[in-house]
Amino acid sequence: MNKFSKVIEAAVRDEYSDVHITGGHPMVFRKNGQVIFDKNGRWNHGDVDGLVKKILTPRQLQMLKQRLSVDLAMSIHQVRIRVNVFSTTRGLSLAIRLLPGTVPSVEKLNLHPSLQQIAEVKAGLVLVCGATGSGKSTTIAAIIDEINRVRAAHIVTLEDPIEYRFTSKKSFIEQRELGTHMPTFEQGLLDVLREAPDVIVVGELREPQVMRLTLNAAESGHLVIASIHASNAEDALYRLCNSFPIEAQEEIRYQVASSLHWVLIQQLAYMEKVGFRVPVLSIARGSQSIKGIIRENKIPQIESIIQMGKSEGMFTMDRYLKEYLLTRPSFVPPSENFRPSPELAQDLVYHSPLVDGDGLPQRPQDASHGADAGAGAMQKQAQPGAAFHPGNGNGAEKFYRNQPDNGNGLAKSDQPYAESGRDFGAADGAEGSGPQLIIDEKATVDELIAQISNFGRQKT
Repeated sequence: MNKFSKVIEAAVRDEYSDVHITGGHPMVFRKNGQVIFDKNGRWNHGDVDGLVKKILTPRQLQMLKQRLSVDLAMSIHQVRIRVNVFSTTRGLSLAIRLLPGTVPSVEKLNLHPSLQQIAEVKAGLVLVCGATGSGKSTTIAAIIDEINRVRAAHIVTLEDPIEYRFTSKKSFIEQRELGTHMPTFEQGLLDVLREAPDVIVVGELREPQVMRLTLNAAESGHLVIASIHASNAEDALYRLCNSFPIEAQEEIRYQVASSLHWVLIQQLAYMEKVGFRVPVLSIARGSQSIKGIIRENKIPQIESIIQMGKSEGMFTMDRYLKEYLLTRPSFVPPSENFRPSPELAQDLVYHSPLVDGDGLPQRPQDASHGADAGAGAMQKQAQPGAAFHPGNGNGAEKFYRNQPDNGNGLAKSDQPYAESGRDFGAADGAEGSGPQLIIDEKATVDELIAQISNFGRQKT
């Protein structure tokens, strides 16, 4: 771990943005977008495996075994880093992105000052788009920090992983990480609408259902800031609208048109006069012209609308470069944003034992075993009208009904049957095969026993 700490310190000192470590190969650094080999820095396969064991939690190690990759964020000597561990032909590799300990402002990121206006938006959709490594996450973090500075709001972020930790200023900020605090983005979005948020941040839009829930949240009076991989505004809107079946796309276009406020496309470009990369943006605003072409499914015309929308604060990348970047008097170097500094957020990272500390979704049949099962696990299975899978004939099946609890986690009428047989929902053979018995929640205990006894018998 000491060797790894020295690598991170050296990367910050030399103003590298990325570090790549893999077994039996020289370390690779990235500076201003250029790849640099360090032939004197080489890790063997055992060293890489040992490092991964030290930086991953047991839950993350289990995830690595299951899907052969895992994302995490951590701090090394007060330097915040994002790490992707993945399996390759050389064994495990680590792709490391260096992050600032404190969130840089819109001004310090050399972004257009109009982005500060996003903090004033009370409801609607803001899309931040670009390729991997273009700085989308940092731009979103700067926008969140601006809201935190000027507005009293409740901000909930859904991230994978948590890169920047925030300290509440004017706003109350709560951060949730995929796999640690929520099993999926979909579940996180279902949860967040019950958490009285004013601002919702969605790490990335990938699945259609996540896109649908995001649009619903933006339409229902929340400011939603989300990222999506796209190289231009047309591509971003196509990805958002065409991820759904054809019969649903018209409705989705109307949802997008009614809620859209900003579409930011970001790239990083090297500027010779300053000697480092700066963000180059395309900015589309949710004007009536933009909303109209989305509703009419004329999305290819959006670039023309952006070109003609100068008076409404829109920029093509060419105009952004000529009218903003080339006229800006000075720039803040990335080394100032990424130099080692104490993390501003000093809140204790705490994992409650009430959620088992692993955050992984549980299958229903794994939720309880025998007489030691708690009330919470049984209540998850006590769904009225739930399918009841027939047993193997060796004992009575467990079943749970929505009866008043008698204090030990069992419904009064269920206690005689809870001690024997197999777990409720444990299927024999292929899942979903064979007939299923549907339990009537209004039936008496005797009626249920008769149904179970007669289930599967041939009628005479």
